[in-house]
Amino acid sequence: MHIGCMFKKLLLVVLLLAVPSISQAFCGFYVAKADTDLFNKASKVVLVRDGDRTVITMANDYEGEPTEFAMVIPVPTVLERGQINVTENKNIDHLDAYTAPRLVEYFDKNPCNLYSHYTKEAMPMMMADSGVGMVKRKTAKSLGVKIEAEYTVGEYDILILSAKESNGLQTWLDQEGYKVPEKARKVLGSYIKQGTKFFVAKVNLEEHAKTGATYLRPLQIAFESPRFMLPIRLGTVNAKDNQELFIFTLTRKGRVETTNYRTTKIPSNMDLPIFLKDKKEFGEFYKAMFDTAVEKENMKTVFLEYAWDMNWCDPCAADPLSPEQLRELGVFWIAKPPKDDEMVIQPMPGPGGQPIVQPRPRRINPKSMARDVFVTRLHVRYNGETFPEDLKFQETNDRQNFQGRYVMRHPWKGENSCDAYDTYQEQLAERFEKEAQTLAKLTKWDVNEIRSKMAKVGQKSTKPTKKWWDRLWD
Repeated sequence: MHIGCMFKKLLLVVLLLAVPSISQAFCGFYVAKADTDLFNKASKVVLVRDGDRTVITMANDYEGEPTEFAMVIPVPTVLERGQINVTENKNIDHLDAYTAPRLVEYFDKNPCNLYSHYTKEAMPMMMADSGVGMVKRKTAKSLGVKIEAEYTVGEYDILILSAKESNGLQTWLDQEGYKVPEKARKVLGSYIKQGTKFFVAKVNLEEHAKTGATYLRPLQIAFESPRFMLPIRLGTVNAKDNQELFIFTLTRKGRVETTNYRTTKIPSNMDLPIFLKDKKEFGEFYKAMFDTAVEKENMKTVFLEYAWDMNWCDPCAADPLSPEQLRELGVFWIAKPPKDDEMVIQPMPGPGGQPIVQPRPRRINPKSMARDVFVTRLHVRYNGETFPEDLKFQETNDRQNFQGRYVMRHPWKGENSCDAYDTYQEQLAERFEKEAQTLAKLTKWDVNEIRSKMAKVGQKSTKPTKKWWDRLWD
């Protein structure tokens, strides 16, 4: 082969191999997301943390008669009325959509063109006294249980308890209809030794009827404690299956990680076949991929699925949450934005020495963005054996962006108008095969079935007989 022709072919291959890195310098187009609805019996918790102050919002996935609902949560201190709130699911659902692992797509450029250019205010709420009678208090006292406080918050009757020993607490909870499993006795005992209080909730049927809702709204609690943690052990003692938990943290400095378990990034930024563009296919992919990752780690790690400033995303599966939404979730350090027609006082005095008072100018940007809010999404599958301790966290100074992100690259569909087109077509087969192998490795799906699905959408995956550098000399 003529040296000039050989060099020309080498240049073509080098340029074509550079295409993926060039195209992925851009954010791509959002296609689909893998949200928490893909997983059965998944719990969602939002943790807001700054200094020693924590706000926990617990999405309620309870299904059944309201009379059967009961919740017992260890808390570090006796909560006052203003520290308990009822909020709406929509804010948690929005945060879930915003941080969900996502599928994005890129489109190859014409290969022939490569030559031409190379705080909530104290969480106010209306609450009524639940009126626990003297008989209940005497019974509790005889069992070594003290009712520290009682409130009605929204559709929930709330009690804050302390106890001297687990047997008495277990008996009292049983008598009052809080269905804590017998196996929880040992776990309750460990919390009691730490001086932990217990937040217990039941549905107030009368108040629930007033809401007109067919579901139970999330409960939100705020407290101050040097311990940044989430109690999970009580949820495992009577569970038949593994538990699925999504934790969304909102902090000021940076990413949150667990300190008593490893935090591992979910596999991300892989090129995958374009048949995954179907929403159902992408959902099945993510579930299978997460199953494989959990198995690889022996269900002993917490997975990081998202870490990013709230100001922007790349690309967005949903709009960032507004300052108002973040305040509702308990991000107490965000100042309440002024209204357009609020009055302002200018520093310079007017005639007679009186300050100038005039309307605040209307803001040009109608959608203000949150500042100083870093969101971390953690996903853990656990049971009592693999996660014997409650989750303990720390906020880091790491503000490096990360997301569960998977890429589809659509091949060029134009006409053959140059020598580079033939080389490009040869490389596509190798690229498709690599995508098939990657998908099979991530999910443990049969690679032949993957190739068959790819062929149906025009991605013919063929194992190359020669490496690309061998073909340079043909």
